[in-house]
Amino acid sequence: MIDIPHGLAAAQEKYNGTAGRAFIARLPDLAADFLDRWELRLDGRPMHGVSALVLPVVRRTDDTPAALKLQLLDEESRGEPIALRAWNGDGAVRLLRHDEPTGTMLLDRLDPTRMLSQLPDAREAVLIIARLLAHLTATPAPPGLRRLGDIARTMLDDTPPALTRVPDPESRRLLTDCAAALREVAADPGDRLLHWDLHYENVLAADRAPWLAIDPKPLAGDPGFELLPALSNRFDPAEIRPRFDAMTDVLALDRARARAWTLGRVLQNCLWEIEDGRPLQPEQLEIARRLRNPGDQPRTSRVTTTREVRDQRWTSVTK
Repeated sequence: MIDIPHGLAAAQEKYNGTAGRAFIARLPDLAADFLDRWELRLDGRPMHGVSALVLPVVRRTDDTPAALKLQLLDEESRGEPIALRAWNGDGAVRLLRHDEPTGTMLLDRLDPTRMLSQLPDAREAVLIIARLLAHLTATPAPPGLRRLGDIARTMLDDTPPALTRVPDPESRRLLTDCAAALREVAADPGDRLLHWDLHYENVLAADRAPWLAIDPKPLAGDPGFELLPALSNRFDPAEIRPRFDAMTDVLALDRARARAWTLGRVLQNCLWEIEDGRPLQPEQLEIARRLRNPGDQPRTSRVTTTREVRDQRWTSVTK
């Protein structure tokens, strides 16, 4: 019998309601089915995030350690196996098996006791995130993923009615500026494979690599849309610009373009809060406030296109 963590049940109740309760109710049978079907035995206590139960297991056929991930399928999680196959363990956890109807996955075992969030030096942690992102986003997005261009258009359509529900004038101005920045780049959304949620607890140590990414919610789009989690997690207002500049340097991003996509990501988070009737998060507003005015000299004085960025990278490599 699998013990379902209370935190997972509470999160499913909060975010998915009836569907979440049904998922939790069938989890014990689902876990038992895959333990039997894939010839696995339990090898530790269950782990969980907001949306998935992860069971440490060992394959009975060869004693290989692995992790069985059971999750409620939604538009974010459906793309996870597509991304993991594309990366094939290079910079990310490796997909060993996948059951498409349920979204259940067997993954190689990383070390959940060693998260990047535990690294004392926050600046070094940011650089590790940036190096992983540079590596992962070098992969072209395969077919079948959500596309950033579609998401951006939806956000821009949703912003005017959402602003009427924001009582604070300064917050409305910030979100209006975020939408304006997003509008500058929305027509050229990029085509790289994005993780979308690479924060410090989604990077684990492993025997085969110092750090590997887990739990992607992949998109096809511009790498500039990847930066916000590393700014808002381990939040420090004084570090917003240094982190942003360090990541754009490591990823060789056009800074004005990355700024626009990051403000678009802030807008996305704020639109979700407004839709759910929750107050806007002060950390998100502060990030928008500090990035809205570029301040020091940006790498370029205008927003460049994705093609121009690629040409700049190619020139720097061939010199």
